[in-house]
Amino acid sequence: MSRIIDRGLEELSTLLVKMGEYTYEILSISLQGYLEGKSVLSEVREISDMLMAMANKVEDQTFQLIARYQPVASDLRAIKSYMKISTDFARYGRYALDISTINDQLNGLKECDPWVTDYISQMSDKVITMVRISVDALKVYDIQLAKTITKTEREVDQMYLKFIDKIANIKQTDGRCILSSAFVTRYLERIGDHAVYICESIVYVATGQKITLG
Repeated sequence: MSRIIDRGLEELSTLLVKMGEYTYEILSISLQGYLEGKSVLSEVREISDMLMAMANKVEDQTFQLIARYQPVASDLRAIKSYMKISTDFARYGRYALDISTINDQLNGLKECDPWVTDYISQMSDKVITMVRISVDALKVYDIQLAKTITKTEREVDQMYLKFIDKIANIKQTDGRCILSSAFVTRYLERIGDHAVYICESIVYVATGQKITLG
């Protein structure tokens, strides 16, 4: 027999999946704009604001579930995880907005050597893959898919560290290029971290096990 709280949890899960799809969209738009030197700030800001509103809605609904019903341990586990995932998705949106802002303020990658653009493009592809994994795993609580994120996360971390070392030791590099690329690679590394956090939360909701995938 279904409980009333189950309907509320299902609505939260559906809302989170919608948030996930918007995060994939906003990051794709932001990164493409950055790599192509095209301003997409207004579009990215609009989606980012929407994600924040959705995150606030998730928070409100979780508190209502706790206040109105009597959640058991597994319900509380899901509620806690849903709030955390919504926050992680909102962070995706914030980083996308930061990338688009940096693009406009520092002229994107126009002052950079071609290798910088190629490097960030490769790093972006890996991070977008991680975001896709986190969203798809959430849809059906696919534990095995969630666990596949570890390999790519380690690759992204290594790429970030190598990039910072390389850009710091190259002479005659435009200052705007250094700032722009350093900021954006850091944002990419952080987005990857949040994708890992989401996958860890998915495993926790499905199994009750707290694991580290990073």
